[in-house]
Amino acid sequence: MELNQENVGKALQALSSRLLPGAAIDKLTRLTGGASQQMWSFNLVGDDDVEPLILRIASPMNGSDSTTLTMDQEARLLREVLRHDVPVPIVRYELKEEDDLGVGYIMRRVDGETLPQRILRDEAYSNARSVLARQCGQVMAGIHQVPLDKVSFLRQRTAEQLIDTYYQRYQACGEPRPVFELAFRWLRDNLPAEPAEPCLVHGDFRNGNLMVDRNGLRVVLDWELSYLGDPMADLGWICVNSWRFGNSALPVGGFGTREELFQGYQEASGRRVDPRRVAFWEVFGVLKWGVICQKMAQAFISGTDRTVERGAIGRRASEAEIDLLTLLAR
Repeated sequence: MELNQENVGKALQALSSRLLPGAAIDKLTRLTGGASQQMWSFNLVGDDDVEPLILRIASPMNGSDSTTLTMDQEARLLREVLRHDVPVPIVRYELKEEDDLGVGYIMRRVDGETLPQRILRDEAYSNARSVLARQCGQVMAGIHQVPLDKVSFLRQRTAEQLIDTYYQRYQACGEPRPVFELAFRWLRDNLPAEPAEPCLVHGDFRNGNLMVDRNGLRVVLDWELSYLGDPMADLGWICVNSWRFGNSALPVGGFGTREELFQGYQEASGRRVDPRRVAFWEVFGVLKWGVICQKMAQAFISGTDRTVERGAIGRRASEAEIDLLTLLAR
């Protein structure tokens, strides 16, 4: 069943009593963004209380993907990292089959801003920008210290396995790109030794998945790419040029420096950051994003997904090529 404003509203109203007896649904709004999930904002209105919530539903267009968590795994992970003081939204309810909404969960809505252009340019976030890189390092350190036995349901992935995964996806596109080939070769030639013990890796920690207010980082969103692996992967990913949104002089999300990121991480974790490992994962991150863009372009051209988002993002594979050449030239 295709989900629209009417049937989502009816289904939410039917289950609202499980969340709060006698409650009603108000201000239901489909949120923009979210390439892999549907997001709906709404209020749960009771006699004496209004609770702001978000409904997160797996898109029916998504096939099985070995690198993506199921929605029940994602909800379970959010609950677990919250117990270890990682700032994430509170999961309120996991959808059941009888809810007629598909697969997903409902979480507490947090006030703040996620649009990078506003975070990077609005005067309201000037104070946040001054502390955000260091806060990101501190929060990453908290993520990486979550005990492994609490997240043993996640898959472990080595650098070599991740390179193989994205090389297969690149080949499946059937569109040779010499710069991508060069980057894959560089990564294989510069593989770092695997860490003595893997850590929980967020997998998509970047500007755009961070909820920010005037004081800085509120919560970390979008955990569907989490896995067990090298913690330096998160530090490299946030430095990818595409997440700077034009502020290329500030490598950490367009709002901070690597030194600030590393300082926050080292203070909170007691572990020393290896800049060379971070640089390796930055190259991997740019290449990974380039392959993702290439696949989106292919989906748009083939007619599999003709949304504007797929077409617009698909064109950015060429940007990744430029970024890779810039990094490899160093």
